[in-house]
Amino acid sequence: MSDSDFANIRGWLVEQIRAGYSANSLLLSMQDRGWGRELALGLIAQAMGDRAKADAARDGSADGALPPANAVPLSSSSNDANDAVSLPPAAATMPTPIVGDATSVDVGDRKVSVLMAMKTPQIVLFGDFLSKQECDRLVETARPRMQRSMTADRHTGVDQEDTVRTSRGMFFERGENPVVRAIEARIARLLTWPVENGENLQVLHYRPGDRYEPHHDYFDPNSLGASALLSRGGQRVATFLMYLREPERGGDTTFPELGLRFAPKRGCALYFAYDRPHPSTKTLHGGAPVIAGEKWVATKWLREGAFV
Repeated sequence: MSDSDFANIRGWLVEQIRAGYSANSLLLSMQDRGWGRELALGLIAQAMGDRAKADAARDGSADGALPPANAVPLSSSSNDANDAVSLPPAAATMPTPIVGDATSVDVGDRKVSVLMAMKTPQIVLFGDFLSKQECDRLVETARPRMQRSMTADRHTGVDQEDTVRTSRGMFFERGENPVVRAIEARIARLLTWPVENGENLQVLHYRPGDRYEPHHDYFDPNSLGASALLSRGGQRVATFLMYLREPERGGDTTFPELGLRFAPKRGCALYFAYDRPHPSTKTLHGGAPVIAGEKWVATKWLREGAFV
């Protein structure tokens, strides 16, 4: 889905809100059409803010007052667009990339360059995180074990195939081989976050046409499957995405709410953090379709506590 598609759906939502439709009715309508609950709620929240801005501009409001940032509908049981709950609490501690104002960081076994850094949300693009040999080794070791990628069902927490994610993937066990151990230790040093607080390293393979629709990586705490997912180490708080092989065309990592797009580049790594499970973190992201060639990536999701 392109950025223009997101602009169109936000425009439609603003019109529906202005016409008097409730947040709950819009949520149900979007879910009936195949939208995920979290993505739909995020877009509805954006549309409510867009409508408030438009109304303030039309009325000539001096301060352009908007609803507070934490006044976002979260519950599908709400019957009124004005019903809202407070933001969920932020994580007590977060990974802390050792970037500062440096253009490169010594992580012990190699120097990693800092290509881009953003504070809110925290997004950092690292260069030379992996060597060519490490990228090739991960791909070749993972290739015979690839299967259709799964997503966690929002009701049960059980992994299932989903049309929004068309890649193939596999997971390495923690410390499974020397390359995996070296990469996990490097991530821990770079982000000052314990190795044990990371999920198993996942390798993904995208062929032409494969994509991953925009989504959030945190777990919805209100879903029926949340307890099972959170019992394995608490909430996810950050994502570390490594590019192993770049396609000839397409396959960008996109942040549609921010207007950001990162082209895959072998050896680079993209880090982004979300301190609470809520769309206000502005970490909605996706993998644009691969147009030509193949894309290989490795992902490490970071938890609040030790992943088991």
